[in-house]
Amino acid sequence: MLIGDVARRSGVSARMLRHYDALGLVRPTGRTVSGYREYSGEDIRRIFHVESLRSLGLSLREVARALDDPGFRPAELVEDLVRRTRERIAVETALLTRLRRIGAAEPAEWEDVLQTVALLHALGSENAASRQRAALSSGEEAAVPVDALVEAALGEEDPIVAGALRWAVAQSGGAALELLAEGLDSPVAAVRERAVRSIAEIPHERAAALLQGALRSPDRVVRGHAALALGAQGEPQGERQGEQGAVDVVPTLVDMIVEGTNDVDAADALSALASSPAAADRIATAVVGRLAAGPDALPARRRLTQALADIPGATAARALAELSHDEDPAVALTATYLLTLREARQPD
Repeated sequence: MLIGDVARRSGVSARMLRHYDALGLVRPTGRTVSGYREYSGEDIRRIFHVESLRSLGLSLREVARALDDPGFRPAELVEDLVRRTRERIAVETALLTRLRRIGAAEPAEWEDVLQTVALLHALGSENAASRQRAALSSGEEAAVPVDALVEAALGEEDPIVAGALRWAVAQSGGAALELLAEGLDSPVAAVRERAVRSIAEIPHERAAALLQGALRSPDRVVRGHAALALGAQGEPQGERQGEQGAVDVVPTLVDMIVEGTNDVDAADALSALASSPAAADRIATAVVGRLAAGPDALPARRRLTQALADIPGATAARALAELSHDEDPAVALTATYLLTLREARQPD
């Protein structure tokens, strides 16, 4: 079969067939009397073998080795091809993500594109100061896509940069919340914490709902940040009208005081929640209920006593009066001092 016929039937151009011949990869078995290349059936089968291997990403050198080396074993080469393909896909995926983010910024001019590219590059910089500047300049120099900001916020380890990124994410309002919600389900504990801390800084109804859901998280760090954020709002959860199934933040806050985890902030949140006599008595009852005796409980009892300081109402006052005679001198002294302050605040 002549080269033109082979090209038509195989789909390989005559130019490529001549290239194969020059490389010694597929040499036609014979020549016509006029000197034209003439391919046998075996030659055509080899052409198809070459094309099949090339479709896997093999170079022509690798194809020749695979077809001509009797000792060739494909496993190692296939493994290398898998690795190279994954690397190529990663590069292309990163490019696609960047292009989509630039498109989402809706640039009006090429200058906008260049500014967005510069900010995206800065967000991924190894230099913390560059990442911080990019976060703080978001929305000023150019619009940084929300998903890029959320991705950076969830992955940031530097606490100063993380604070700047949370601020930048909060400026986007509710647009970031669904992406942050995915972070709450991350298998990585640090990502879950960054997600809940970012959600806590967004003043949005959906954010409050996500924080309510986070109170059910098996991760106590996530529960703690959610409780602090909800407690700071000063509205007892589970008591609002129309909020069926809402989780009470008080037990989580009391747990934090007992454990000594952000206990001062937790006590402040309990104080903010004690905005009505009923809420104050309920919170004081929850605190008093954890005042177990025993040497191992002494640090927790001291923190719980201090937590009663700014909780108004008769329940907290009675608890402090009893604690002023506590066996632990530190607890008794603290309770006595707090009672003195409460009496001084009482109107004449």
